[in-house]
Amino acid sequence: MTFKTPTRLGLAGLAAIVFALCLCFVAFDVAFAEMAQAPAAAAPAAAPAAAAEPTVNKGDTAWMLSATVLVLLMTIPGLALFYGGLVRQKNMLSTLMWVFYAVCIVTVIWCLFGYSMAFTGGSTPFVGGLSKAFLSGVTPDSKAATFTVGANIPELVYICFQMTFAAITPALIVGSLVERMKFSAMALFLPLWVIIVYFPIAHMVWYWAGPDAIDAAAKALAAAADGAAKTAAQAKLDAVNADSGLIFQWGAIDFAGGTVVHINSGIAGMVGCLLVGKRIGFGKELMPPHSLVMNMIGGALLWVGWFGFNAGSNLEAAGGAVLAMTNSFVATAAAALAWMFVEWMAKDKPSMLGIVTGSVAGLVAVTPASGYAGPMGALVLGIIAAVICYIFCSAVKNALGYDDALDVFGVHCIGGITGAILTGVLVNPALGGTGIMDYATGKVADFDLIAQVISQLKAVGMTLVWSGVGTLVILKVIDVIIGLRPTADAEREGLDLNDHGERAYNM
Repeated sequence: MTFKTPTRLGLAGLAAIVFALCLCFVAFDVAFAEMAQAPAAAAPAAAPAAAAEPTVNKGDTAWMLSATVLVLLMTIPGLALFYGGLVRQKNMLSTLMWVFYAVCIVTVIWCLFGYSMAFTGGSTPFVGGLSKAFLSGVTPDSKAATFTVGANIPELVYICFQMTFAAITPALIVGSLVERMKFSAMALFLPLWVIIVYFPIAHMVWYWAGPDAIDAAAKALAAAADGAAKTAAQAKLDAVNADSGLIFQWGAIDFAGGTVVHINSGIAGMVGCLLVGKRIGFGKELMPPHSLVMNMIGGALLWVGWFGFNAGSNLEAAGGAVLAMTNSFVATAAAALAWMFVEWMAKDKPSMLGIVTGSVAGLVAVTPASGYAGPMGALVLGIIAAVICYIFCSAVKNALGYDDALDVFGVHCIGGITGAILTGVLVNPALGGTGIMDYATGKVADFDLIAQVISQLKAVGMTLVWSGVGTLVILKVIDVIIGLRPTADAEREGLDLNDHGERAYNM
């Protein structure tokens, strides 16, 4: 690993690279917009009777505004304090800075072109287009679909809600790289990662035409009078169903981000910690958390904010949100207790750090299942996830000797994989799950356990490969341009002083 000192010229180049990417995407937007508008101008006038206009409920809007703020609370101050308490005192501000910077830079990129890349139709099922770059065409009256036919929410609140997801995901990666990566490298890595990795994964998993489009196309097919009309209507329904991300087309389900957020960030953290290397002194000297009190405060804020994360993903103040909230209570508490008792048996003492980490493992695992599993299924999921994550954060990590500083891989990737796969089991109505809605027929589809689990496995595999390879390429390029690590002396002294010229505590 080469050690390079960032210069003003180098940092200016860093900024130029990031904004050049922005300009490239914006330039392409013009071409995409013209391509999208051309067919519309030549299309014949619509013949079928107009469907009822979807409505916006003030209660749903108020709930989504609240859920959005709760997810922001998860990141700052929740995740920042959770991570900050776990590092050594000399790196406290560096850790807080990384998380805060992630929120700020992703927010700007999201509004420039990230939302458009993730949540508009594109030429491929891998990533969206740029028709809504700069939030083009979005007004306070614009609507976004929910999971109920005819029920919409303001598009701007949906944009803000999804923006908080985009912000917390790269912030999670920080936990694997703390205490030995310089800020200039992190400042370039985070925006590149969300552009190259996060936006495509979000599109592949979550983008679809929505229930209103499917319902309208299905009704048009049912109303078609003759063979030619039915053929045309069927083609329209097929086109609507095809207007979705690749993983969505596979039939995989992810209610609130098991693949998009947790597996995505967890495998990126593992690749990062292996490539950047171990902290100086790792395995030879103690590196205890400097404030478990802050860690507990951050963990508690994560749990509170996670209700916005999971229950908010229902997009309506309805039964699905209540189910997701209940599951976020039950799975989290069960996982925290399971981790505590396993640790108690293994180490003779239950730790505060252990019970808080266990709660996060439960939250991670229940995220993809929160709106699909029944409460008892969520309870079992929490226990299973806590035990598996504990094994990876202790036995596996110690055996392999990698320096995943704050266990991002062991908790988020492994917990996310566990939750993603078991979501395919627990959604089964026979096990208390909700089943999967078929909007073409207007009812819950027949459940096929094997097919659903295979779809979940494909989603997990795709996320691991896309994020793992993308992260590796990005970090390699940054290492060549400006280097990833500070000098050995700077790392020993601490990143707070060397990168930011300030201390967390003046004593």
